[in-house]
Amino acid sequence: MLRNRAIHERRTQQVLADVVRTYIETGEPVASRTIAKRHEESLSPATIRNIMADLEEEGFLYQQHTSAGRVPTAAAYRFFAQQVAAQATLSAQDREWIRREMKAAATPEEATERAGHVLASVSHGLGIIVSPPLGKTVLEHLRFLLLPDGRVVVVLISPGGATRDKILRPERDFTQADLDRTAEYLNTHYARWTLEAIRGDLMTKLAQERERYEKIAGDALALCDPSLLADSAAQQVYMEGAAQIAAAPEFADQAQLRELLAAIEEKHRLVALLNICIDAPEPVYVQIGIDEMSAAGQNLALISAAYTRRDHMQGSLGVLGPMRMQYERAMTAVAYVAQLFGETLNKA
Repeated sequence: MLRNRAIHERRTQQVLADVVRTYIETGEPVASRTIAKRHEESLSPATIRNIMADLEEEGFLYQQHTSAGRVPTAAAYRFFAQQVAAQATLSAQDREWIRREMKAAATPEEATERAGHVLASVSHGLGIIVSPPLGKTVLEHLRFLLLPDGRVVVVLISPGGATRDKILRPERDFTQADLDRTAEYLNTHYARWTLEAIRGDLMTKLAQERERYEKIAGDALALCDPSLLADSAAQQVYMEGAAQIAAAPEFADQAQLRELLAAIEEKHRLVALLNICIDAPEPVYVQIGIDEMSAAGQNLALISAAYTRRDHMQGSLGVLGPMRMQYERAMTAVAYVAQLFGETLNKA
């Protein structure tokens, strides 16, 4: 009995995978006869039709018309990405092409452009590269410099010597002595911590021993707020391929296309969506059907992966495209681009 159930489950999964793959290739509703022709096992069209009917009942397939074949739902694409595409390997042709593209980059800006081009090409969608979120910056050292008008220059130095500076206008006045004292405290107690972790620890200290830490922790929190120090979302994001995704058949409806283009312009949402992959357990994170991007997101899939710079900061990159996407190619390419992009940044 168990063996029969296992065979049935394997057959069901194989049929579902074949339906998804066929629909990705053709864009046409898939008939049971089509699957019977390409199935590894000699299953009759009637058996496959019954399996497809079961899959429809379980929410993996649907019929646009009673006489038509079946189309995958978001659940079917999710199954395909997790169970089939996740086992795929990058083709030798794609590996060579991506390696050649990234090797030719001489500067970080050129590496970003080339990575965006590769990602847009493999997905027929949007290639996106997001700079590392400032809250996850690992600090080696920091300095505060007081300007004559009361503004403060915050200089962040990461392992490997990368520097980042930002001018703040704090809510209260500081003296240079205040700034030096705060910097000394942070450099002594929090070297090699991230800004996010520093803020969390300071908040805990304030909650537990407010009287002891109120002055120094309050100053440090005011001067080390990632939301104030970070670049704008527009500065953090590089995108290529908007014209491709806009031309996809899924967005032939003008109202849906307007929604899509408006969603793409909300770069802070893209940053948040891409950065989920940094903390995700999977090396490649896949989100199918993106509710955070209004109605347009229901027809989209996002594939993302983290890249790591030599200063240990992690950014993210990926592809945003129609749900009907070549997942095996896109997922393996995203993983390889992330690897080479990090390596290229470290050499540039």
